Amino acid sequence: MFKLVTWNIQSGRSPDGKTDLDRIIACLDRFCSFDVLCVQEVSSGYAPGLDDQFAMLRQRLPGYTGISAIACDTVSPQGPAAMRRRFGIMMFSRHPVLHALRHSLPWPAEPDVMSMPRAALELTVAAPGGLLRVASVHLEVFSQRQRMAQVERLRELHREASLHARCAPAPGHGPFAAPPRAMPALLAGDFNMLPGSPEHQRLLAPFGDGVQPWRDCWQLAQPGRRHAPTVGLHDQNPDATAPFTFDYVFASADLAGRVRRVRVDASEQGSDHQALLVELE
Repeated sequence: MFKLVTWNIQSGRSPDGKTDLDRIIACLDRFCSFDVLCVQEVSSGYAPGLDDQFAMLRQRLPGYTGISAIACDTVSPQGPAAMRRRFGIMMFSRHPVLHALRHSLPWPAEPDVMSMPRAALELTVAAPGGLLRVASVHLEVFSQRQRMAQVERLRELHREASLHARCAPAPGHGPFAAPPRAMPALLAGDFNMLPGSPEHQRLLAPFGDGVQPWRDCWQLAQPGRRHAPTVGLHDQNPDATAPFTFDYVFASADLAGRVRRVRVDASEQGSDHQALLVELE
């Protein structure tokens, strides 16, 4: 089985307000042994503390190739003048990573809405069942307009990668040598959208040009069942809303028959989000 886990670790901050990356790793160890891990909200130079969580996670996950995509990169108002604040996503693979691409996602101007730059990270992994394209994302939370624009960009990127995977690469050397991009694909992360929302429906829409559409892995593995919530299960605020779903894994349609299991780690409290596991045969 190929196992992928996605988790918004919220910079290691748990519902009790404490920041502890070691607790994040302990939660993952109890959850499962994974082939690929996608984590969102990794930070460096932000309070509390100024820790470089990108480096810390690499140290805590030996045996994995760790690759990052920085969405926010700014001068820090704290600490040394040369220090920068960084915020983004990471992916870890126990299998060879043949290709890595970092994509900036749209950030339409909305002066009255709090928002931040967003990014997607795409890897081509030499998985045991063949080449696999895996992407991780963290979409905008406060702006539906921005989130929809980011969904459209994810669709464009999937189409582009699929067309690259179809055609024979042109000969080239050095950076012009064509890197592999696999047709079968997984798309994972914190999408900040509800099941059945316009953004969710748009992401799953057909392409009409032979490109394999995205399928929701939860719906593939547990058809007819309501999505298990991934946010707010352990919220200690008495005024909190009921738990809901923001975290997903999507599979290209050519992988749909290989999706065997989807599970939310509902017991752990390392973050306000819960880790989500997808298993492929």
